[in-house]
Amino acid sequence: MKSIDLKDTYLNFFKSKKHIIISSAPIIPENDPTCLFNTAGMQPLVPYLKGEPHPQGKRLADVQKCFRTNDLDSIGDTTHHTFFEMLGNWSLGDYFKKESITWSFEFLTKCLNIPVERLAVTVFRGNDIVPADNESADVWESLGIKQERIAFSDEESNWWPNIDLIGPCGPDTEIFYWRSNEEVPKEFDTKNENWVEIWNNVFMQYNHEENGKFVPLKNKNVDTGLGVERVTAILEGYTDNYKSSIWKDVIQKIEEISKLSYDDEKYTKSMRIIADHIRAIVMISGDNAGIKPSNTDQGYILRRLIRRMIRYAKKLDIDINTNWEQELAILIINKYSKYYNELEKNKKDILETLKNEKIKFNTTLEHGLKEFEKVVKNLNGDIINKDIAFRLYDTFGFPIELTKELGEELNLKVDTKGFEQKFKEHQEKSREGATQKFKGGLASTGETETKYHTATHLLNAALKQVLGAHVHQKGSNITEERMRFDFSHPAKMTDEEKQKTEELVNKYINMAIPVEKLEMKKEDALKLGAEAMFIDKYGDMVSVYKIGDISLELCGGPHVTNTNKLGKFKIKKEEASSAGVRRIKAILED
Repeated sequence: MKSIDLKDTYLNFFKSKKHIIISSAPIIPENDPTCLFNTAGMQPLVPYLKGEPHPQGKRLADVQKCFRTNDLDSIGDTTHHTFFEMLGNWSLGDYFKKESITWSFEFLTKCLNIPVERLAVTVFRGNDIVPADNESADVWESLGIKQERIAFSDEESNWWPNIDLIGPCGPDTEIFYWRSNEEVPKEFDTKNENWVEIWNNVFMQYNHEENGKFVPLKNKNVDTGLGVERVTAILEGYTDNYKSSIWKDVIQKIEEISKLSYDDEKYTKSMRIIADHIRAIVMISGDNAGIKPSNTDQGYILRRLIRRMIRYAKKLDIDINTNWEQELAILIINKYSKYYNELEKNKKDILETLKNEKIKFNTTLEHGLKEFEKVVKNLNGDIINKDIAFRLYDTFGFPIELTKELGEELNLKVDTKGFEQKFKEHQEKSREGATQKFKGGLASTGETETKYHTATHLLNAALKQVLGAHVHQKGSNITEERMRFDFSHPAKMTDEEKQKTEELVNKYINMAIPVEKLEMKKEDALKLGAEAMFIDKYGDMVSVYKIGDISLELCGGPHVTNTNKLGKFKIKKEEASSAGVRRIKAILED
């Protein structure tokens, strides 16, 4: 069974269980206050998991584009990927544990014909505050999962999102598959790496209140996620994801370009990294948000992926100056555009982004090689110390592996342990600075973020008045401290334009306009002139937020009930984001 069949089979199965199939949200979140990327299928549904009614009903299913950076160092093994597709089904206050677990079991064993003997599960074992999830364990056992294959785990493994976070939360049950040709052991050992997690069912049944109590929710939700890549490999009988139909043609193209074999262990890891990264690069640069390589946020991740891919291409002795990256990108575009039509639409931008960044990085490498030669000439002894190694990495983009390779050619040693320590310190600083941008979940959308979210609608409307109808939102990022809004405009805003925009937003706020939520068919919303950043992601029924005659936008929320709740709007900065896209940073003052 190939990946396209897996996706179709999954969606058809849940359609038979009265679920509405919704479109994938973009990989770059729309108005998400917490994350640079959509990291899970639930992320775009946060407002509805928090209680807002979804215009398409209480039972939903989809295939969601996801991207995670926390596994970047693991890329190159058999199971991890930066970009991946997540199959998900949700109950918004409808069915709960019994139906969710039963349907998961039915889909795996009946639709996919996975033997029960190769399955095991984990459930929450409870603690001093919340009892064990015996209900889930009992359902699994009634379906035929033996007691020795049911493991009770702590909140680190089987609680979502985090037991310390305030807000909706609950236990989850994870489903594992024995991914080995060895005999399946009688008992389930969660530490045995042959047991691979394939599906996670989260049961949001509590609200963690400020006083520390976990109070049962009136409307309980179900959120599940099943990875397309892992399950496809399992169905096709591979223990290596990259040998499955998802990756086969990409790996073959890399073999053709490099004239090397994937089965040669010297080259396997490099080929996996190139295959993974080119797909992720195409998905990010092909998103309608118009992300370009830069030194911040999504642009930084995109730049890092491109440069990392080029480094591993060099390891395979691929001639970097050929159009090898274009060939791979076109293959990915052709492969996925039938699912995500924005890739074909943005094909030119994707290819130009890759080409331009390759040229820049080649120049960087040339400068780095010259710097390396200078370092070697002035070296006292035969060791390249941690400070030199880290400067080559941080300033010139030299991976430590390249510094080691160049050093070995000259019989020089490299202080890799010292480098790793400096690198960890650098990561910690970066992580602290990016906490708001990478965390995600239901507990992170508070009153302040809700105000900023509503303010983006007013800013969008004001910019259209001041600059013209060509202005469209290209992205936003919100924290408790400020809002950031990207929009299409070819030139830097003048001081007069910024002042007019600021005054207009504050005028809208002072007008005390009610914020109305309307539900209607998408085609009717578009006829009314409603604007949407990513129109393709919305289903037939949509939520439209109306702010008087000022703004009409398709959106998931959350919003305040009246503009007079926003305070005073102040623009702090206006700058370039990427070609043809400007960025405003603003705050709301009491």
